[in-house]
Amino acid sequence: MSSRREFEIAFVGLKAGIHEFSYRITDKFFEAYQQQDFRNCEANVKLSLDKKNSFMLLKFEVGGRIEIGCDRCGNMLPLDLWDEFNILVKLVEDPDIMNQQEEDPDVYYISKGESHLHISDWIYEFINLSIPMQRMCKPEEIGGPYCNKEVLEMLKKLDHEKSEPANPLWKGLEKFKDLDK
Repeated sequence: MSSRREFEIAFVGLKAGIHEFSYRITDKFFEAYQQQDFRNCEANVKLSLDKKNSFMLLKFEVGGRIEIGCDRCGNMLPLDLWDEFNILVKLVEDPDIMNQQEEDPDVYYISKGESHLHISDWIYEFINLSIPMQRMCKPEEIGGPYCNKEVLEMLKKLDHEKSEPANPLWKGLEKFKDLDK
């Protein structure tokens, strides 16, 4: 991936203490990565960097909105993003070995000779982790303006067919269904 200077922090010139950075993330940001399953990203990432002598504490706050395919009907659904992530960045002599040995994903090592911190991959990861696992509107919003009415009708029909009695050939076997309990 090509390096993008706006997502590099020259931490060497920063004094010890807390420094804040803000980033506005749109679909253009994701062009350097593979195709996403969402669109119309309007995310704001606030980064609080607490610089110490041999390490930095990074706190990412992700907020905003995306459009993503609904798990229920397939239409594009606007979803809010909100989450917080923390990373501890330690300055060490041999960061490659330390990163391979480290089991905690929230700890990252960089060389003591390094002068810039590259945060674009973290922003990419944190925005994707901010997307809810279930991508559906709330139950009270079903049938609203974002729903595919045809698909919802088909789902209702399928649900109704499940509740109807099955083939009469199997009817006598129902009495054996709950014997194990």
